[in-house]
Amino acid sequence: MKTFDLGDVHHHDTEWCDAVLRRRMDAWLAERVHEKTRETGGGLLSGVRVDGLLREEGEIVGVTCEELDPITADVVIAADGVNSELARDAGLMDWGDPDEWFQGVKAVVDMDPELVDERFDVAPDDGVAHLFSGDLFDGVRGGGFLYTNEASLSIGTVFHLDSLADERAEPHELLDALLTHPLLDQWFQGEYHEREYAAKLVPDSKKAAHPSPHRGRLLLVGDAAGQMQAQGPIIKGMNHAVSAGGLAAEAFAEAQSRGNPASAGALYERKLEDEGVMAKLRPTRYRLTRVVSENDLVTRAAEGVLDSAVGRAGVRAFDGLLERGFNSPFLLGMIPDTRTSYVTIPRVVAEELGEPVEATNDVEPPALDDRIGDLTYDVGEPHIELQDNSWAASGTAVTACPVSAREFGGGCYREETIRTNGGTERVVSLDTQPCVECGTCAIVADTEWDHPAGGKGVEFEEG
Repeated sequence: MKTFDLGDVHHHDTEWCDAVLRRRMDAWLAERVHEKTRETGGGLLSGVRVDGLLREEGEIVGVTCEELDPITADVVIAADGVNSELARDAGLMDWGDPDEWFQGVKAVVDMDPELVDERFDVAPDDGVAHLFSGDLFDGVRGGGFLYTNEASLSIGTVFHLDSLADERAEPHELLDALLTHPLLDQWFQGEYHEREYAAKLVPDSKKAAHPSPHRGRLLLVGDAAGQMQAQGPIIKGMNHAVSAGGLAAEAFAEAQSRGNPASAGALYERKLEDEGVMAKLRPTRYRLTRVVSENDLVTRAAEGVLDSAVGRAGVRAFDGLLERGFNSPFLLGMIPDTRTSYVTIPRVVAEELGEPVEATNDVEPPALDDRIGDLTYDVGEPHIELQDNSWAASGTAVTACPVSAREFGGGCYREETIRTNGGTERVVSLDTQPCVECGTCAIVADTEWDHPAGGKGVEFEEG
């Protein structure tokens, strides 16, 4: 195991950083929004699903709701997440290919505040974050993370969805591989209580961030616009979502003050460019270099060199430069999405520069059925329809879905064998009850995917 200090890149272009649990933060933000809107005669509607765009003569004029009459608006800012129905309705985003997405799976683990401070050597109001990469994930491209909260730890894995699908890896098992790794014993010390298990899709902004995230009165922000920057150890999602939300609001206010509210979208796009947001989300250097750096022949050659005596000698010789490289936003902005970057380089660096981890880790994470059973659901009508249940079309969901697994009967997707004329056929069945609404199956299976009705579905306590 070899550790690099990533403080420089972590603090680059960042004035402050906090770790938050989204359920609590979102509830607090909702109260503040309600207070502000009430001052001007507005308010906040909760428990309502916005399911589409309202149009008049082909122009967007508002939104439609499952539970309420349509709502007209001068501007619609869609912050409805990676599974945005408004972005898809407008034709601005689609589910795309698996290589445009990451899947994140996370466990929130209980730990007393005093133990957090002691075991991570931080002051009561401080925290720490760790990132993990290498060969502990069976060759799947991606890595793991850990960050401290006030009275808990957030520990998870994030993988390229195409790699997860190709390897037929099961997300919950990859998470357990991290949780049970000997390195984590220094913080668990044999104690493990999992509060909550969760998952979500994450857009790869290099490929998915929309360069013109607007149409008519509709402006997209955050994950709905693909604005998630994940470039090696640079992981910025909420940062860009908050920035985009502010820029969208500024754009509309300016457009309205000029008597031309229809120009808000173009102003918003310009602000994203002028503020440098798009340059971070879609770095030109990545698009220019990926033709070579992600070429199969180049990748195989790089793998061979790294594992050779010459490559390993180079790693030993350039120890300090390697750490500087991992702290360089410029270099990280063109890191190729290959096994070399996420598996081989970290493995060779650890083998040549690191030390063996001698500890043992005896913690036992909950089984998948217990993780599902500990979640709270308010079940409504099924929100996903399986369009093609053949194994060829939808079988990948059996392993890629974070609440499904081979030979596990309690998840969303299950493999079944049915009798046909003169033989048998492998098919897939679907039960949406245990769904955690990550959206994975909308990409790896042939489905019609929508959000549950307002107030229905999974209710995360931590987020």
